[in-house]
Amino acid sequence: MSQFERETAVEQVDDNRFLGELHEGWRIGAVPNGGYVLTLAGRALRAVLPHKDPLTVSAFYLTPTVLGPIECRVDILGGGRSTSFAEVKMYQEGQLKVKVTAAYTDLDRLNGETWSASDRPHYPAWDECEPAKDKKGLEFRERVEIRMVSGHEVFSERKTNGSGEFCGWASHRDGSDPDVIGLLMFADAFPPPIFTVFGLVGWVPTIELTVQIRAHPAPGPLQVRLKSRYMTRGIIEEDGEYWDSAGQLVALSRQTAKLRLKER
Repeated sequence: MSQFERETAVEQVDDNRFLGELHEGWRIGAVPNGGYVLTLAGRALRAVLPHKDPLTVSAFYLTPTVLGPIECRVDILGGGRSTSFAEVKMYQEGQLKVKVTAAYTDLDRLNGETWSASDRPHYPAWDECEPAKDKKGLEFRERVEIRMVSGHEVFSERKTNGSGEFCGWASHRDGSDPDVIGLLMFADAFPPPIFTVFGLVGWVPTIELTVQIRAHPAPGPLQVRLKSRYMTRGIIEEDGEYWDSAGQLVALSRQTAKLRLKER
């Protein structure tokens, strides 16, 4: 069992209730990363649904989680031969922290036409990219290694390029391979691309995160492109694209976040 599997494990305590724990190593500042939290819900759903692969998973983050025990209450909403639907409510100390809705399927049994409006970008290989330097307060980097292809100057030189985009690679720090549950976490692994416009100016909490899974990832690091096109009165959208080491599109994400500037 990998470190990620151990630290996202949940235990079923009755028909629709699971207990897990949010561990150190996954925080951004004082708050556990939202994608990491989402993976515990993903494991609870996999345990009770007849279909075992997430197809689309959406989370609303009502209030920040903290380290320690977390309870997942699953409500199966229905489904058919190819898709199951359910909801998870995540509680800490009796307070609802995160609400998740999901559709699960069997990815290996999907069939139909394939089309794309854009090509996979070409990056220098993982081994050719310099690892990101550790940044104070980003405990999350103890678990996930990120190697930037574009936008790294925001962190290394405090320079912005105005692109609204970060491109690069992501991998488990311990070298373990990604899986479909891990994709829920990697969909929230990159920094907010609005930093390439305004710099490291504040906190960007997630309001809602949706992850669409398209395939089981091949072994190796994931190729990531995360971009924002609009910010309206502090509200930002972040669109992510994720390819595996074989060049296969394995996930897409859409996140709603809010830019909170530091007080001067």
